[in-house]
Amino acid sequence: MKICVPSTGKDLKGEVSSRFGRCNYFIFIDSDTLKYEAVKNPNAYVGGGAGVSSAQLVISKGAEIILAKNIGPKAMSVLQSAGIRVIVGITGTIEEVIKII
Repeated sequence: MKICVPSTGKDLKGEVSSRFGRCNYFIFIDSDTLKYEAVKNPNAYVGGGAGVSSAQLVISKGAEIILAKNIGPKAMSVLQSAGIRVIVGITGTIEEVIKII
């Protein structure tokens, strides 16, 4: 399963970002192998629509589940429409939170 976590850093030691649409990086992790890819978020500093644009990025990368602290309603709608499972209220390092799946 491909997991996505919005992160403050570009590796598994980074913290889950409090901001989905404007996080610094998205960490995509294969739950079977624990191999990961860090993708710099191109929407971190855009004016408006960061949440929806970030949701579209996550969808395009094939994420099946998102572990996040918070996701706004517009981004949440886009993600749920794509069939992506979203779990919010998540805090800690990426390394810690991927163990819950």
